[in-house]
Amino acid sequence: MSKEKQDKTPTNTSDQANDPEQEFDEAAELAEDISAGSEETPVQIKGNLPMPKPENQPSARDGLSQYLQEINRFPTLAPEEELELARRVRENNDQQAAFRLVTSHLRLVVKIAMEFQKKWMKNVLELIQEGNVGLMKAVQKFNPERGIKFSYYAAFWVKAYILKFIMDNWRMVKIGTTQSQRKLFYNLSKERQRLENLGFSPDETTLSQNLDVSKEEIVEMSQRMGQHDLSLDLPFSEDSATTRLDMLPALDASVEDQLAQQEISHSLKKHVQEVLPQLNEKERDILENRLLAETPVTLREIGDKYDITRERVRQIESRLLNKLKEHLSQSVQDFSQDWIRHE
Repeated sequence: MSKEKQDKTPTNTSDQANDPEQEFDEAAELAEDISAGSEETPVQIKGNLPMPKPENQPSARDGLSQYLQEINRFPTLAPEEELELARRVRENNDQQAAFRLVTSHLRLVVKIAMEFQKKWMKNVLELIQEGNVGLMKAVQKFNPERGIKFSYYAAFWVKAYILKFIMDNWRMVKIGTTQSQRKLFYNLSKERQRLENLGFSPDETTLSQNLDVSKEEIVEMSQRMGQHDLSLDLPFSEDSATTRLDMLPALDASVEDQLAQQEISHSLKKHVQEVLPQLNEKERDILENRLLAETPVTLREIGDKYDITRERVRQIESRLLNKLKEHLSQSVQDFSQDWIRHE
């Protein structure tokens, strides 16, 4: 993370946490930075997190209970001990001190993951796993001299990694690819719940005003979050071989449009030949080797050939196009300027 982004971490010296909505927004901003790829430095903390013994592997049903039993073996730290361990990590890259900081805050990760379980509605162990990664990143980034508790600082990293995981795995197809979509994803459910708790109806107009987005964006994101993935290769029914993909309209031009385009192209080429005697050498060269060629030459190549600048070639080309349009408008009935387009 850049120095500017790191400085955005709260520097509140009191033990009292900030407003929960502000914390969520800051964690969401951090998650956006991680999603954008600004956190590419690998976590370098060594040591294993608690794992069940091989002979006592838990089933999926009691995996969380087994994990909670395992992490309860690790004691909490006194504030002075926590500060000393953090200094050892920062100054000496002490891996044993980092391991103790991580394991002593595993219960914090579980607490935060359980809060997000209502949003994720799937295996909470997945959220705990991602939160543990955020916890290790917090240990790596934490500056003990800034006067804030490690648990307060680490909570932002844990929330950020959990948010990113939910965003990436909410659907098979990502529902948010731009920064504005990710921000709306993070805040839409929270704002809707806040309005309901206050006794208001969270309609699209109110949500769009409070979140400073358009009603169309609210509707689109609500539809994305409320719908399930659907395979286009899935048949409509068990006794039918027709898939949803078969019912999608073709993106290619229709046969009628293709024939009309061919006719227009043939007519244009015929009338362009009538203009050739009126063109000078440079204009004819540009027409044949740039405007009509399948692999057009560049302005630089033509300029080098006649020892003129690219801008001069562009001017000649523009003048040539005007000549063509003028001639065709007089020769071709219902001529359209859109028939001649050149980028």
